[in-house]
Amino acid sequence: MDGGAGAAAELREAHRLAGHADRVWALAWNPAPGSGAGPILASCGGDKTVRIWKRAPDGAWHCSDVLEDTHNRTVRSCAWSPDGKLLATASFDATTAVWEYNGGDFECVATLEGHENEVKSVSWSPSGSLLATCSRDKTAWIWEVQPGNEYECVSVLQGHTQDVKMVQWHPHLDILVSVSYDNSIRVWADDGDDEWNCVQTLTEANNCGHSSTVWSVSFNHKGDRMVTCSDDRTLKIWDTSADLSQPKTGEGHESWRHLSTLTGYHDRTIFSAHWSSEDIIASGAGDDAICLFAEENSSMVEGPSYKLILKKEKAHDMDINCVRWCPQDPRLLASASDDGTVKLWELRGSVLD
Repeated sequence: MDGGAGAAAELREAHRLAGHADRVWALAWNPAPGSGAGPILASCGGDKTVRIWKRAPDGAWHCSDVLEDTHNRTVRSCAWSPDGKLLATASFDATTAVWEYNGGDFECVATLEGHENEVKSVSWSPSGSLLATCSRDKTAWIWEVQPGNEYECVSVLQGHTQDVKMVQWHPHLDILVSVSYDNSIRVWADDGDDEWNCVQTLTEANNCGHSSTVWSVSFNHKGDRMVTCSDDRTLKIWDTSADLSQPKTGEGHESWRHLSTLTGYHDRTIFSAHWSSEDIIASGAGDDAICLFAEENSSMVEGPSYKLILKKEKAHDMDINCVRWCPQDPRLLASASDDGTVKLWELRGSVLD
């Protein structure tokens, strides 16, 4: 390992990707770039475009494609399908576009319309057969992928009382999580008859939840833990091992529960949190800093505790809107900022002493 055994963990800026003409809102690594291909990163932002970044054999990164002229307002979110062939983009123009890579170019093959106003987030289910979107109109929509690039809305999820900031599918189950300006986290599942219902709501009053806007949610690789982050400047870890996708029978059914609150690490809104395949949590915030956390190997008497591995001050010149670990290289972290740049960071040294 770099730096030899016991060297302090370090987050080294490896590349700075410039090209967006406005703030960069979100990032998505392609989960299946294809055999022989290096990592592929999508970024989207206030300039109404999506940029595709690829790593050349010599290690340099370049923008291979600019997806434009489809959205006429900010592109707020982007997500690759599990097979890596489709890219969905959600925009303030109230539409979600689906792009397909045809060996040479990206082509917009579908436009999903229905939300009343800004679409804030988009997420594919683990099988790739469902797509979720959410909006400032307080709803989340579930779309079923049909043959011939057709998408049918199968459910409109109503329950949040404010802007829905993000939707994220569980990594292995058809369970959807939504987080909102109403401070709550909602968990949605199909009741077995194609009816989607809210099966749990995590709030400050009842579940040690957040006291202000919840911005982001991420699951660990196994799907038995979830991290959320908020305008209340905390990250919260949740035990998500209960399978809420099964219809409930009788009393005393299992539920998701609060495990730990990480507070005092960022002094502004935490906009993004992401869990790596090596169980390291990254957070990016309005204080321009990135923090990394890992579970402490403690006795577990009080439940799991998480420790700060490092804090990278001034990682960007302005707010950090998104942090994402690379699935092919779990020590490579991408960050996106209001400063218009995307940065790639290499985590070095001994992380888990």
